[in-house]
Parts: sequence; structure tokens; C-alpha cells
Amino acid sequence: MDRMGWARHARQLLLALTGLTLLTASPSHARPEFPLVTPHDEASCARPSLWVVSDADTTIYLFGTIHTHDGRAHWFDHAVRRAFDASSTLVLETLIPAEPPKADTAPQGSGLSLAKATVQSARQAGLSVRLGADMVLARAADAEGKPIIGLESFDEQLRMYQSLPPRARPATAAAAVAPAARPEQALAPYLRTMLDGWNRGDSSPIEAVVGAVRAQSPQAYRRLFADRNTAWAKWIARRLDQPGTVFVAVGTGHLVGSDSVQAKLAAVGIRSGRIN
Repeated sequence: MDRMGWARHARQLLLALTGLTLLTASPSHARPEFPLVTPHDEASCARPSLWVVSDADTTIYLFGTIHTHDGRAHWFDHAVRRAFDASSTLVLETLIPAEPPKADTAPQGSGLSLAKATVQSARQAGLSVRLGADMVLARAADAEGKPIIGLESFDEQLRMYQSLPPRARPATAAAAVAPAARPEQALAPYLRTMLDGWNRGDSSPIEAVVGAVRAQSPQAYRRLFADRNTAWAKWIARRLDQPGTVFVAVGTGHLVGSDSVQAKLAAVGIRSGRIN
């Protein structure tokens, strides 16, 4: 993808992908659903980025998720699976309430309506929300009886969308996706490129979109990324005061760039290291 292409779609991509957490971050009591390939098929194994923060008696794994996936590459194994199994708690961006607002009744331009439009784009690219890393992890934790907590409340995420500047919060979901006759087709190749990079452990496509959002709308970037990354880094720093092991899974966009969670931790003297 050329740089101008990323810049042209950056705002709608990031708003849409962030909005997907409002649909994907809660566990389901259905049977866990994993990619269909076997762990022994090395050609189809993925290696998404996994980081660790630790001290003498605490280990915090920091995993960068992607909210839609095609299930063709087996990523929930090796280092990721070992880290998940070793953790007593799964920490996600947010948890969905028992009866959340429905996307089809959400106000136009809201996070939920934008997420609904993005699901159509993901389907066009052959991707499934149910196979997104957030939902796979949540279902696995739910099946094993592993506690799940959220870094933010559902209401906090909704308020975040409402606080975005108008330029960063398009008036309609269709406009948010693309000004094309069939908007679901416009984002499909970008979603696919981001997924391919994520599978390889290469976050540069997502980082390019985050950087474009920062250039186009500094206020939206601050609300979507910088402020939240600061808050999450503070949560991790506090959690280091308690012994144990936890698995923190947030969108990969929060683990890239100069305002990443890792950078915020480093600013207060807490080191992190990539282990996958």
C-alpha cells in the first residue's frame, strides 16, 4: 500500500477499528472457536507481537491484538499460548455489558454504527469478527474460568467517541468508511494488509495508519491513543506492585509509535521487552 493510500483512509480505518472493540471485547459462553489449521502446520503459523513487563514477583504480558481475522494462520500457540496459560487473568480494553446498545440503533457516526460498517468491510476482505484476537482470547478465558477485566468501562469508550472532533467523527457510517458507491469494498484491501502484517509480527502497516491519524487530527489522536496509552501504562505500573501474572491484550495500534504503552512505561523507568 502506498503512503498516500494509507493517509487517505487513516481516519476512517482507525476510528472503525477502535470502534470494533465495542463489539468484540466481551466473552461469549459459546464453544471456543479457533483457527482451523493445526499447530504443526508451520507454514500457516503466525507470530504477532508479544511484549513482557516484569519485576521480581510480577509478570505482565502485553499482546497487540487485531479485531478481525480470517482464521487461516494459527497464532494462538507457542509464546502467545504459553503466556496466556501462565496468566491468572485476561485484561482487555473493555467489557461489553449484558445488554449493550445495538449497532443498528446507534446514532449515525457513533462508534457502534461505525463498527457495524467496518464489519461489512471485514467480510468483504474475508475476515471475521469472531476470529479476531480479542474474541478468541475472551472465549478461551471464559471456557477455562479465567477472570476477565477491562481497562476501560463500556461507557468510557462511548464517551470517548462523543468527545472526538467532528472532522474525526464523520456524520454517517457510510462516509466514515469511504466516499465510494460500495464503501465496504474500499477498506477491504487495507484491512487485509494490516492482517498480513500482524500475522508476520510486522506492525508497520498499523503504525502507518496511527501516524497518519496523528498528522490529520492531533486531537483525535490524543483521545484515541496518547491519553489512553498513558492511563494504561499507569495501570500496568500499579499492577507491578501486586505479585502474579496477567495477560493484557489491547489493539496493536496502542503498542506502536512514540506514544505507545511501552514508551509511556519507559518514561517512568519501567522497561519492556518483545519476546515474540
